Amino acid sequence: QVQLVESGGGLVQAGGSLRLSCQASGIIFRIYTMGWYRQAPGKQRELVATVTSSGSTNYADSVKGRFSISRDNAENTVYLQMISLKPEDTAVYYCNARRIAQQYWGQGTQVTVSS
Repeated sequence: QVQLVESGGGLVQAGGSLRLSCQASGIIFRIYTMGWYRQAPGKQRELVATVTSSGSTNYADSVKGRFSISRDNAENTVYLQMISLKPEDTAVYYCNARRIAQQYWGQGTQVTVSS
């Protein structure tokens, strides 16, 4: 059974920082592309950042320079370090594991940035 369990969300003031974690089980973590997506109320889910099995990263333009994705294959965990948070970063953040035709999602963690 595949599980992706996110943690680290919460309420923070604008300009603050948060670190999200996603621990995976039930998959060969090191061969999956891992990613973070987010969905704000009334909006579609959007890509935030991804990191491939080889460590290549990709970011949405809106978070470049503020967010950093990393992975620890020994701990089966992917992280999203977020700094200089803005109210528009408020959303439910979802962890994603993807490989070829397989894709898994976590349950999401709420991030709320107050102005």
